[in-house]
Amino acid sequence: MIFPISRRVVVLLLPLVLAAAPPAPDPARAGMDAAQLARIGPVLREFVERGQMSGAVTLVMRRGVLAHFEATGWQDADAKKPMQRDTIFQIMSMTKPVTGAAIMMLAEEGRLRLHDRVEDHLPEFRGQMMIAGEENGVRTLRKPSRPITIRDLMTHTSGLGPAAPGIGDIMVRMDRTLAEACLIYSQQPLLFEPGTRWNYSNTGIAVLGRIVEVLSGMSFEKFLETRIFQPLGMTDTHVFLPVEKRPRLAPVFTVKDGKLVKAGADILGGDPLKYREGAKYSGPEHSLYSTAWDLAQFYQMMLNGGVHGGKRLLSAASVRMMTQLHTGDLQAGHNPGTGFGLTWEVTKDVAGTLTGQSIGTYGHGGAFGTYGWVDPQQQIVGVFLMQLAGRPQPMRDAFVTITNTAVRETAQ
Repeated sequence: MIFPISRRVVVLLLPLVLAAAPPAPDPARAGMDAAQLARIGPVLREFVERGQMSGAVTLVMRRGVLAHFEATGWQDADAKKPMQRDTIFQIMSMTKPVTGAAIMMLAEEGRLRLHDRVEDHLPEFRGQMMIAGEENGVRTLRKPSRPITIRDLMTHTSGLGPAAPGIGDIMVRMDRTLAEACLIYSQQPLLFEPGTRWNYSNTGIAVLGRIVEVLSGMSFEKFLETRIFQPLGMTDTHVFLPVEKRPRLAPVFTVKDGKLVKAGADILGGDPLKYREGAKYSGPEHSLYSTAWDLAQFYQMMLNGGVHGGKRLLSAASVRMMTQLHTGDLQAGHNPGTGFGLTWEVTKDVAGTLTGQSIGTYGHGGAFGTYGWVDPQQQIVGVFLMQLAGRPQPMRDAFVTITNTAVRETAQ
């Protein structure tokens, strides 16, 4: 006897369909050398055995094909809990390009222009001043030559500095709403004339998130969930981690006296194993929890020109706009040979290619050693996830270099 499936059952099954298990890696179909990719695990295990990291999850896709997906070491080194491919990480500043994508979606809908003044959407920014000088503890302010724009925020050239004393620990305590935080940021003087310098600005990205809230009529976290995560099947990506997923969260470690120890409550987001209990702040600059597979969906969408799995989130024009170099000759970026696009760090010259990345590669890292990138020339998506409050570059660069030197067929 055949029983009809109710509409409610179909709705309940939908998330399961979207969250289909990753396929088996197929390096040959991806045009990559399996033997070279097989070096990744042993190399990272050496770092684990030397006590330099707890563990990592690594993922490589090329031409849309999964080539490598591996968990190495421990999710929790103290408890000897093995790392899993679906371990959840605090990805911190890897959140920023997701916030950037939200802004681009609103631009495509005609709700904003990238050269709009911030004060056009957030009136509290009207009349914002700039620091003209400081001498003998006396600060002189003056009006900047122009107001800051949305593009300034996306390129980190707005002049918005760190959160002021009294709210300076908001990225740790997360105890104010995004609206409250941005109201305070609006009253802080700019550090320099907008557009004249590059200065990495967490507060600037937070303001972008507030603009998303105001123009969409939704909370920042709800906009991301409904407009980005659900369409891409990113079922393990959250601003606030659901209770039932807490056992999958990797704690953050640091190295003290030559030994790995769990980080305490003074790091971004507070004690990871307190799970940000009671947090109010949605942190457009640093809040996301995610997995390697989820992040790969977002990056593949970017590589595909804004579409993935039959769902278009952005136009190809918006992707090009986001990933072009916008900072020109300004000294910008965290790594040699890079500058900034719209919330993405972009490889601009040969100094940025020493791990094998092509000029035009774009990506972003996070405070606890996480990193992801998209190389349009080689059609590579790479994800490196770890949780270390320390120096992640040796491990990260080893993974990136092995990945890029595993390419065996020219991208088509």
